[in-house]
Amino acid sequence: MTEPDLNVFGLLTKVRTAQPVVHHLTNWVTIYDCANVVKVLGASPVMAHAPEEVADMAQLAGSLVLNIGTLTVQMVEAMKVAAATANARGIPVVLDVCGAGATPFRDQKSLELLNEVRIDIIKGNASEVARVSGETVRTKGVDASEVALDLAQVARNLAQARRATVVITGETDIIADSDRLFFVKNGHPLMGQVVGTGCMATSLIGAFAAVSPDLAQAAAAALVTFGVAAECAGPLSHGPATFKEKLFDCLYNMDEATLGRLQRVESA
Repeated sequence: MTEPDLNVFGLLTKVRTAQPVVHHLTNWVTIYDCANVVKVLGASPVMAHAPEEVADMAQLAGSLVLNIGTLTVQMVEAMKVAAATANARGIPVVLDVCGAGATPFRDQKSLELLNEVRIDIIKGNASEVARVSGETVRTKGVDASEVALDLAQVARNLAQARRATVVITGETDIIADSDRLFFVKNGHPLMGQVVGTGCMATSLIGAFAAVSPDLAQAAAAALVTFGVAAECAGPLSHGPATFKEKLFDCLYNMDEATLGRLQRVESA
């Protein structure tokens, strides 16, 4: 393991300066928090799901975030339209395979998206990513189930097979592309007690991907920033509700010194 050449604050500054539009077709449960987390980071969220406008909205965006947490057939068809437009424009598409492995329907729709449009970043927890990789695993609702596999190898194999960046979130976040691995070790236990932190992480990845052509570095920088903000928020919190409030504040106030002091990321 080595310390990567990863300028997290430099990428965060690019987000804050460019204020890219991050177009979401996302989880209805967490949509409000996803919009807020992108806004406090410094980017511009838009939550447009209607099939009549998704192509037009994708024309304005710096990245597209898809999240199947509350999927319907109609939603997935709108995702395909938006992604096709994003593909034609060359803007990155992030897919959160939320709940893959829980039901055959989610598995089917995840694979439809992966097969019918170009997905640049595939993100999920261990069981979700293992499932879309073809492994026989089950997901507990939208929460990760234990996976007795080499997760770094799962991520790398999927990255190579799909020619994409793959993100597996967990106690240690794993980011893989065809020839690199990043391991992000930042975070706080209260992240697991708040519904939507996984979806928020996906939205942040979309914001960083909008300003960096190196999508693996963008994903790693997003997760470092989110994890460091969580570590700062934890001691200020009395429980999950105040933690989420402080998490937004700590993201908004994130500075170079704090990132430099607390970031824990390795590469292989």
